[in-house]
Amino acid sequence: MREFSQLLDGLVYTRSRNAKLKLIADYLRETPDPDRGWAMAALTGALDLPGVKGSAIRALVDERIDPVLFAMSYDFVGDLAETVALLWPKPEGMPPEIDTGALRLSAVIDRLMTLGRSEAPRALAGMLDQLNAAGRFALLKLATGGLRVGVSARLAKTALAQAFGLEVDQVEEVWHGLRPPYLPLFAWGEGAGAQPTPADVPVFRPFMLAHPLEDLRVDLSDYAAEWKWDGIRVQLVHVGGQTRLYSRAGDDITGSFPDVAAAFDRAGVLDGELLVKGEAQGGGIEHEGAASFNALQQRLGRKNVSAKMQADFPAFVRLYDILFDGAEDLRELAWTGRRARLERFAADLDPHRFDLSALIEADDFDALEEMRAGARDASIEGVMLKRRDSPYVAGRRAGLWYKWKRDPLTADCVMMYAQRGHGKRSSYYSDYTFGCWTAPPEEGGELLPVGKAYFGFTDEELKWLDHFVRNHTVERFGPVREVEKSLVLEVAFDSIHASKRHKSGLAMRFPRIARIRRDKPAQEADLIATLQRMVS
Repeated sequence: MREFSQLLDGLVYTRSRNAKLKLIADYLRETPDPDRGWAMAALTGALDLPGVKGSAIRALVDERIDPVLFAMSYDFVGDLAETVALLWPKPEGMPPEIDTGALRLSAVIDRLMTLGRSEAPRALAGMLDQLNAAGRFALLKLATGGLRVGVSARLAKTALAQAFGLEVDQVEEVWHGLRPPYLPLFAWGEGAGAQPTPADVPVFRPFMLAHPLEDLRVDLSDYAAEWKWDGIRVQLVHVGGQTRLYSRAGDDITGSFPDVAAAFDRAGVLDGELLVKGEAQGGGIEHEGAASFNALQQRLGRKNVSAKMQADFPAFVRLYDILFDGAEDLRELAWTGRRARLERFAADLDPHRFDLSALIEADDFDALEEMRAGARDASIEGVMLKRRDSPYVAGRRAGLWYKWKRDPLTADCVMMYAQRGHGKRSSYYSDYTFGCWTAPPEEGGELLPVGKAYFGFTDEELKWLDHFVRNHTVERFGPVREVEKSLVLEVAFDSIHASKRHKSGLAMRFPRIARIRRDKPAQEADLIATLQRMVS
């Protein structure tokens, strides 16, 4: 555990991407199997220890730590694992850290994996007793699956590739065909084994991504245009009688959409947008109706999806591209060739679960620009431009694909609550809940929350906002503070939808702080009715 805790400690306090890569790469080269494999599983979110939950840790805290002291400390620190790690009292006579084989990373995981929810917390407490503060922090983060050390799964895989001189796309190709602690992967990296192959295993292939169009204008004779749909990008893989759905991050989401997986029964690999059926909005855009992202959210992240949920929110995939037709790799073909193959492939699929993303017919770029400006369909984010001769390549390659998102909507809202952030922001109030008026305040209107945002501002603006929160607090609720309703924030968002889950009846898509309106009185912030007119 000592080496793993040192790795996490270094990652928490390192902001440079290259420095993080070096820390992980050095750890992977110097750490033996199977510890390094379990560390990779933890860093990439592939480790699940179901016996330990946050509620169980809070129960241990209640037994060991004064509740007033814990509440005050948690309010300041803002992170459960860090607070417990700092306050955990060692039994009398216990040395600072017992460095035994029983506390190797792999041994800890093996132990916790074999225990149920009634036994695991006691075992966890015994391990905490044997560790110093850094070790306790690492153990708690490991056990709860919430590392939050500024490392994405892609960055961790990039570090592994750099550690052993591999291509990161090759690592991605075989990653989902392997299981922790990834012994064949490390054997390959060290030259002690053959390269694992994805044969007969439905593995993930890295997506082709797009650059923002910004101020560039392109010739539509060189580029095809299609709508950018507002769902989640997915990859459908069927091989060896198995089907998997992968998200853009490479997460297996098959369990959340078993109906879509069951319908994809042809060998191949497709790229598309996962959507939920809804009413078409019109606006001159011809397509089968797709509901807003808010409808899709009802199913995201669910491990078990009931028949009623599947019926109420029927999912389907709007197809963009084809990577494999059977065992034939089509990624080197030009987009025009792949599009023709995709049309033939899609013709044999269930039309209730799969359709093609239609091409936009526009005479020139000016006409396309006009069509994009008028596209306020609930399920459309903007326009994609794809070079007609482009192969399907992993990542972003200049000049091949562009995304041209529609301009964001904005509203003037009033800050209502602030919450501490996580990781390097744990000492700042950086998550802001904001609201709009039910009626003009002079007519007795009240503020109702309409969204929450935690990005869009600079480091200097974060310091100013944190200072405002601390000096304008009217009530405290643990890590959350209610503030005086006097600060206006201009909030940008991609779209807004009706929602029964929120008191205001509204839910914003991708809200972010566009400006701090210190010049504007809170009484002049927008009304709920103004936002309701923006609902798409």
